[in-house]
Amino acid sequence: MTENILAENSDQKVELVLEEGAKSIGVEENPTSVTQQKAKIRTKAKQPQPTRVYDCIVIGAGISGIAAAYKMIQAGYTDFLVFEKADRVGGTWRDNTYPGCGCDVPSALYSFSFAPSYAWSHLFAKQTEILAYLEQVTKQFNLNDKIKFKHELLSAKWNEAQQQWVLETSQGKFFSKTVIFSTGPITEPSVPQVKGIETFQGEMFHSARWKHDYDLIDKRVAVIGTGASAIQFIPQIQPDVKELIVFQRTAPWVLPKVDLVLNDAAKGIIAKYPVIQQLWRGGVAQILNGINFGLRHPQILEPINLLSKQLLKLQIQDHTLRKNVTPNFSIGCKRLLFANNYYPALQQENVQLVPQGLIEIQGNKLIAANGEQYEADVIIWGTGFEVSHPPIGKRVYDTNEQLLAERWKESSPEAFLGASLEHVPNAFLVLGPNILVYDSFIGIAEAQLDYIISGLLQMRDQGIKRIQIKPKVLHEHNVAVQKNLQKTVFNRGGCKSYYLDKNGRNFAAWPWSLKQLKQQLKKLDLADYDIA
Repeated sequence: MTENILAENSDQKVELVLEEGAKSIGVEENPTSVTQQKAKIRTKAKQPQPTRVYDCIVIGAGISGIAAAYKMIQAGYTDFLVFEKADRVGGTWRDNTYPGCGCDVPSALYSFSFAPSYAWSHLFAKQTEILAYLEQVTKQFNLNDKIKFKHELLSAKWNEAQQQWVLETSQGKFFSKTVIFSTGPITEPSVPQVKGIETFQGEMFHSARWKHDYDLIDKRVAVIGTGASAIQFIPQIQPDVKELIVFQRTAPWVLPKVDLVLNDAAKGIIAKYPVIQQLWRGGVAQILNGINFGLRHPQILEPINLLSKQLLKLQIQDHTLRKNVTPNFSIGCKRLLFANNYYPALQQENVQLVPQGLIEIQGNKLIAANGEQYEADVIIWGTGFEVSHPPIGKRVYDTNEQLLAERWKESSPEAFLGASLEHVPNAFLVLGPNILVYDSFIGIAEAQLDYIISGLLQMRDQGIKRIQIKPKVLHEHNVAVQKNLQKTVFNRGGCKSYYLDKNGRNFAAWPWSLKQLKQQLKKLDLADYDIA
């Protein structure tokens, strides 16, 4: 008999065929020694390894990426990977760790439909709980097997000849027939380019990159912005700082937050009777549907505007402060904010509200739009995120080999159902343009992923190699979206919000009901796409 032994060096593959009776030998660099062992030598040219092409690669392991992995596995679509730039899942709930960070959507709805949790400590979950929940879900469904951590996407280019995506990552090059960009809209902190920012002599950081090792005690702290993050961390740091200067360009609507504590007894009852959480989840959904109806019909909001102003009178006694925090636009025009401790914090002796934007920095002096100057040791930017131009656009090229960010320079992006972009075949966004309604991001992402995965399954089952939204379909959809948004409070409420780009175009909101959105996302219709 003969026994084959394979060895490989840098240039060639050596196969040793040992005749019966010959001793097994180690492979040596000198073939003469092999001959002396009565072995026959055959050399073969080293064959190039075939390139591994995945059916799909998902970018990002936050809420959307986790849901994508679960839903693809459940659908029997298993030839995929998830790339995550960090060393753990969580997305925005991993990156945002500022004091007081939490969700402003009730916990019952801010959870996956396929993984209800009975362990929330409050009606509105805190950041640490949400992150733990996302990690627990990932572990429960063995999704870590599909996630490649520390794989940051550097560029994504479409190869027309091969009908596949070429993904350059921090760990090398990968190839995939399709891509799902699940990086979300809240990823890259936005810091205004204030004149003289480089001259500031103290500590400076964005709330999404909180420096927990920096001690704020007895410091003069300037907070720039009064958005969703700022109203949460301002009450937390106020007792510790020497002086807190809050720069407010536009006063937001801040409504009371019914945030009840769920003790062990309550958790036990919810766990024992799951129908309670189902009813809770359904009830919250109906309340949000009512809010969405009001946002689409601004005249309905007038009584709420009046009631909210009356609440302000009860919460703030000082006439000047109350005037400065009273919004000059309709409720709902900007993102609705909820807090019980924000207005009390503003009324403390060590807090000063500056109802102006910050326009210049000179060393430790901060100059407001009205010319007044303030000194600070620390600047905390509570200025939100870059949402009008999704950061993923800086890494993705279209079929014309143009970066999406370059395409979007003069206007914000357009998509079909927030998922499909022009000149970007075999690729989908999650939580893309004009998909947002007042609801849980998780619920919207799940509905959108059902749509996307139905498309992936049709491609696989019908042997479709290329799919791209038809320009006419995309155009007609966005014309209808923008036309109907003109009727909503987002466009008519008298504010300048992040929903609107520099041209006044609303790139974020969905103009119809959540029910209509989910109806359209039930299944991808191939008739809307050019296929090959």
